[in-house]
Amino acid sequence: MLTPILSRQRQKRLLEVMQGRKMNAVVIGDPRLVYYFASHWTDWRQASAFVLFDDGRSVLYTANAPNKAAAADDVREYPANRFSSLDPAATYELGGAVGLLLQERNVKELGIDTSAVSCAVYQHFANPAETIEDELWQMRRIKDPDELELMTKAIACCGAMYERARGLIEPGVPEVKVFAELQAAAVAAAGEPLAGMLGNDYACGVPGGPPRDGRTARGGELYILDIGPVYRGYFSDNARTFAVNRNPTDTQMEAWQTVIGCLGVVEGSAKPGIPCYHLVQRVNEYLKEKGRPELGHHLGHGVGLSPHEHPFVNPEWDDTLQEGEVFTAEPGLYGDAIGGGIRIENQYLVTKDGVVRLSDFPVTLA
Repeated sequence: MLTPILSRQRQKRLLEVMQGRKMNAVVIGDPRLVYYFASHWTDWRQASAFVLFDDGRSVLYTANAPNKAAAADDVREYPANRFSSLDPAATYELGGAVGLLLQERNVKELGIDTSAVSCAVYQHFANPAETIEDELWQMRRIKDPDELELMTKAIACCGAMYERARGLIEPGVPEVKVFAELQAAAVAAAGEPLAGMLGNDYACGVPGGPPRDGRTARGGELYILDIGPVYRGYFSDNARTFAVNRNPTDTQMEAWQTVIGCLGVVEGSAKPGIPCYHLVQRVNEYLKEKGRPELGHHLGHGVGLSPHEHPFVNPEWDDTLQEGEVFTAEPGLYGDAIGGGIRIENQYLVTKDGVVRLSDFPVTLA
């Protein structure tokens, strides 16, 4: 889990934002961000709230019982259950409790995230409030050691899934079976249940999509797996492509080599200070040299508490790489001529000298 010591450091960074915006308090209700700032994991069925005041003191509200181990100066409970039944009005009542606290502290200038809890707080707060959503997204870009530890574990779960896929995929295997067995491999590697759909793409012979009922893998097709197990709140995101019959054609191999070359362009170009759209431009130039079409989707994106976050390696964003970020690169080529498509995706940590590949498992088609 995230550590209280590093969560306290993240609170100090939030305090700097508050001071810059001249805010008396900030309310955080997004469970991911409560986790980020208070090292408190909120059960998916419940809500929580973290309040930071301009004097650096913090209050955490947790469901039913106080989490005394969390990174907060004052931990309070609120009733989320009534005689074992989940209370559907609990979020609104939590908002009322936080609103009363703000009144007691005579808060005039309030910052909030855009969560349901903060919306409930706003209904109980007499003064205007301002969102700090942009600042929160930017703050999350640089990953702390406890975040990297969790992401490393999530990526290891990816590796276990791909290892199972190599022994499983063959003509006649149902897509739903592939999904189920890869999910089991991820859970076994994690040693505990995992959140989310464990990725986006489990379909063969097409550019992507969820597993399809009744659809089996066919010889000659390529099988794109774009997977992303979530370990204790932190996402991984990696893609590999498999030749269903383990005998890729010359056309498929040429396309695969081009995609691998795109990743080489990224690894040779990415470093702190480079605009992300420059990476897109350089990859498109490489594809043009190879007689291939330009990218049909983004080149990549940041990963962390969300599957997609800054930096966006996308010409429609103006992000610049920063040391300490984790992002993906996922070039792809698609079409019936190559049996559906090829996409290879790796995760990278930006260092002062360039990037370090975090997902260092095989990329071969066979």
